[in-house]
Amino acid sequence: MDVELLEPVVSSLRPTNHPYLTGPWTPLLSEATAIDLDVIEGRIPDDIDGIYIRNTENQVHQPLGNYHPFDGDGMVHAISFRNGKADYRNRFVRTRGFAAEQEAGQSLWGGLMDPAGTSLRPGFGAHGALKDSSSTDVVVHAGKIVSTFYQCGEAYLLDPETLEQEGIAGWAPIDGVSAHPKVDEATGEMMFFNYSVHAPYMHYGVVDRTGKLAHYVPVPLPGPRLPHDMAFSKSYSILNDLPLFWDAELLKRNIHASRFHRDLKSRFAVIPRYGRTEDIRWFEADPTYVLHWLNAYEEGDEIVLDGYFQENPMPRPLEDAPEGMSHMMAFLDEHSFRPKLHRWRFDLKTGNTTERHLDDRILEFGMFNQRYAGLPYRYAYSTTTKPGWFLFNGFVKHDLATGESWDLKLPDGVFASEAPFVPRIGAVDEDDGYLVSFLIDENRQTSECILIDCKDFAAGPVVRIALPHKICSGTHTTWADRRFVQDGHLPRD
Repeated sequence: MDVELLEPVVSSLRPTNHPYLTGPWTPLLSEATAIDLDVIEGRIPDDIDGIYIRNTENQVHQPLGNYHPFDGDGMVHAISFRNGKADYRNRFVRTRGFAAEQEAGQSLWGGLMDPAGTSLRPGFGAHGALKDSSSTDVVVHAGKIVSTFYQCGEAYLLDPETLEQEGIAGWAPIDGVSAHPKVDEATGEMMFFNYSVHAPYMHYGVVDRTGKLAHYVPVPLPGPRLPHDMAFSKSYSILNDLPLFWDAELLKRNIHASRFHRDLKSRFAVIPRYGRTEDIRWFEADPTYVLHWLNAYEEGDEIVLDGYFQENPMPRPLEDAPEGMSHMMAFLDEHSFRPKLHRWRFDLKTGNTTERHLDDRILEFGMFNQRYAGLPYRYAYSTTTKPGWFLFNGFVKHDLATGESWDLKLPDGVFASEAPFVPRIGAVDEDDGYLVSFLIDENRQTSECILIDCKDFAAGPVVRIALPHKICSGTHTTWADRRFVQDGHLPRD
């Protein structure tokens, strides 16, 4: 492995015992390029050609107040596979906020857990006070990495091969872009949404495969909401108005306190991909909150939507949490939310909704073969978590046709990244490929990349690849075939 370290960033962090600034969440402050990574075990397959990309939260400066892991600065990690070899790069996302704090040598914005008035400068996005750290989600579209923030930031572009910074996306509207834009690889189009505290409270848009804003319409809501994700089928996009959102009276005092309104239904907006506001069809369902959807597709007169239904969207403070952390850790604990793999069916003919759990285990952060995005599909891959912590400790493969599933548990003290599906070159079957994930090994204080053969899921990794440093935990990832990066779309046969 040939490693080149970049010039260190300016940091004001001090030693701490904060649970989300230590252990698997210890910030990584170094940026590196590593060529021809060393293999710990197994062999790098030569039947994949593309890039695995992960966004992570890496706090650079001493927090002004109560640090929450979602406050950390965005850092993109990318491992490129080609001809049985792998190269790695990691870079901070050079947002406007990152640049300002590098110049100041300190934090200028408070965090998610801090009261109004903590920030030293005006904020960005839906919250109005936070720094746009561009640390939540990452996709590849029009040949560029698109890095986004869950509170509707500016959308930053990077080169997928080199991680060179390319600034704010020119198509991004003034109201920002939420995390979880969705890319249809078959057409090259990207669907996105944003939300705010100002009417109409939500917008929906489409960016074409060349990177131009092709469609942008309001999605009027009754008031400010907190949508986190969206889905799409071949012909429609599905947005949501869920009954967990900011308390209206407190919001008048600039206090952003979330409440679960149990007396309200969940609502889903179904809009044709290039539909107008008046084309939206609204469907009601049981009250819940959903962080992440899996896939959606059309079946006869119905739209089928799969995601993770929270049975307890407003959990109590977590017992046995470190002092002052009980509320925050409750909202980072999937075992408190009890998310279950769930299916909704929206009947376009009758306007009715039916729904049911597909699995009773606590699962989240699902992935599937993106060549089936918007189409009927059979296989899904979910993560399991360590109780009480926002850390992935295993994977589950689901056969949605038969109800069968297969588990893969990681060793104690080893934590994974969200794991997208990587199709083999020339694959015919939907599950003919690999899951790819970064691991943090707290036992050895190292990190590695693994590939899991989805045809032999329970057997564990077929290869373990050493990374040049221990990375910090984070949230979302993506896989992009190199042909998709170069051509901007992968037309279906």
